[in-house]
Amino acid sequence: MIIDVDVLVLGSGIAGLSFALRAAQYGRVALVTKKRDTESNTNYAQGGVAAVIDPDDSFEAHIRDTLTTGVGLCHEDAVEILVREGPDRVRELIELGVRFTRNSKAKNPLHLHLGREGGHSARRIVHAADLTGREIERALVAQVKANHDIRLFEHDHAIDLIIERVNEKKICRGAYVLDSETGDVTAFRAKVTMLATGGLGRVYLHTTNPEIATGDGVAMAYRAGAVIANMEFIQFHPTTLYHPGARSFLISEAVRGEGGILRLSTGETFMEKYHEMGNLAPRDVVARAIDAELKKSGEECVYLDVTHLPPDFIKEHFPHIYETCLSVGIDITKDWIPIVPAAHYACGGVLTDTEGRTTIANLYACGEVACTGVHGANRLASNSLLEAIVFARRAALDAEKSIHSVVPDEVQEFPIENHTLPVSEDELDELTLTLRTAMWKYVGIVRSNERLQKALSVIREVKERAERLYERGRLSPKLLELRNMAQTAELIVLSALWRKESRGLHYNLDYPETDDVNFKRDTLLVRNGPVPEQVSALSASEQFSVGSS
Repeated sequence: MIIDVDVLVLGSGIAGLSFALRAAQYGRVALVTKKRDTESNTNYAQGGVAAVIDPDDSFEAHIRDTLTTGVGLCHEDAVEILVREGPDRVRELIELGVRFTRNSKAKNPLHLHLGREGGHSARRIVHAADLTGREIERALVAQVKANHDIRLFEHDHAIDLIIERVNEKKICRGAYVLDSETGDVTAFRAKVTMLATGGLGRVYLHTTNPEIATGDGVAMAYRAGAVIANMEFIQFHPTTLYHPGARSFLISEAVRGEGGILRLSTGETFMEKYHEMGNLAPRDVVARAIDAELKKSGEECVYLDVTHLPPDFIKEHFPHIYETCLSVGIDITKDWIPIVPAAHYACGGVLTDTEGRTTIANLYACGEVACTGVHGANRLASNSLLEAIVFARRAALDAEKSIHSVVPDEVQEFPIENHTLPVSEDELDELTLTLRTAMWKYVGIVRSNERLQKALSVIREVKERAERLYERGRLSPKLLELRNMAQTAELIVLSALWRKESRGLHYNLDYPETDDVNFKRDTLLVRNGPVPEQVSALSASEQFSVGSS
């Protein structure tokens, strides 16, 4: 079956929903999501949206904090756009019905309560208690469901992008999508396609991400021939709850921003040994510090202490964290919170310009799947939701300029008749666990050449088996996700092997120093060929390619 639309959006997080709402003003939109409408990394974002709202804050300070955290790899033009357009996007969210936490005594004109998180020099985190992502998602989903020009396709899995090649140019014509409930495959033919598929945290054994975060967009874009950038920079959130009853539950950075103190089991503090900002140091520093202390002590976790804060303050500002911890027997007003790092966010992804355009015509990318250059080698806390809303708008405006000149071409139906052999779920589960374990063991917070080579060997074996199963096997969400996870994991390891230095989120014991002379530039990957010349116009940094794989 073929469905014709003007705009195809893959993913229903804040990036996909924001883009769909704007695109519906000029075209028919199909919004495809793997699970139910609200399942995405956005929904799990506790912290908030970083924006210059307070009169004592400044654009220059937010830009400086972002660039400092990004350790020399941020694209300054993209950061400037992010910060300067941020406050207007926050106001638009409020107009769409997002209920941010207010403070009647606040000096800012919107009377918003502004939090502070690691790496920020001022209070600028706009939030809805400690469930900001869920509140934004709620408001945007309500708007999407009320819009008659947006058709929502739930429980549908994108298989691959539909690419037409005209001489040397690649043009995206839509995507093939599996209905996981019927097993049917639909070819969505679209004038414009937006990749907003979110993150890739599930390639790691321990992650804060939901089950759907399997790197689908990066893998599909790479197979289609798009340029992928900076995949080695995986952010590990330093503070996730260590308890079997609440696996990898995220303890927001805002907890430290409001005075939370990291301690060893002895009660000793340690962050002052690692960074001048102490407990408010950037995430990469805190994650490595915790990792180092755990290796020294041999213990399973460190602790986050908020028992010195007023109980009513904790319950008001962090109700979800308080209730979740209480549900497993931890009263955070009285007890220290046991915490460990876990894979959280990918700073790299599908390379885009500041209008969300990828290196494939008519294909856009936005949100965590994209690499706009704003995060560099490490993301500043709460810049991710901001990036999604800022660049979704820019992409939608850019697509509007060109969509009316796009002539839909013929597309072939998906050859479902080739995929008939039964595939063992046990085998898929085994391969997935093998992959995720190798990534956690060898491609974590601290890396080495030997560990990375071990990981690559395991990943390539899993990838080869996954491709063999895909070639003739009956399609299922598990099979598609394994295929994408294996491809994404390989890209992470290849990028890490080529960066022979330590910078931001990438720390290699064999190259512990930062090398600005040779590596103050983006890592770029493209399948079966050189990085296209036009990429030099996309990235503010000098690039080099790790070639094909």
